[in-house]
Amino acid sequence: MNDSWLAVCHLHDIAPNTGICAKVHDKQVAIFRQGKGQDLYAIDNFDPIGKANVLSRGLLAHIGDSITVASPLYKQHYCLQSGICKEDEKVKIPVYKVRLNEGAVEVLAG
Repeated sequence: MNDSWLAVCHLHDIAPNTGICAKVHDKQVAIFRQGKGQDLYAIDNFDPIGKANVLSRGLLAHIGDSITVASPLYKQHYCLQSGICKEDEKVKIPVYKVRLNEGAVEVLAG
């Protein structure tokens, strides 16, 4: 299958400093809007430590130079740029490319 951009929602569907979950083919993807602008991040929605699809409901936080989401289950922080868990760097979740295209939030689907 070729990689292609898939529109999942509009920017105004994501409140500032929150996330949503979107189905991208067979994966749940957590998409976050950091601040009131157009800074978007996309990671896998599955928390490998809590063993549940919950990361889109986590809270955004800055830890050092990283923008992270705290899992609502056990509060581990995952870097939105790299997917690496701040509390256990051996744990990493997939990160997806995301963009804004004429008001639509698109995820690169492969």
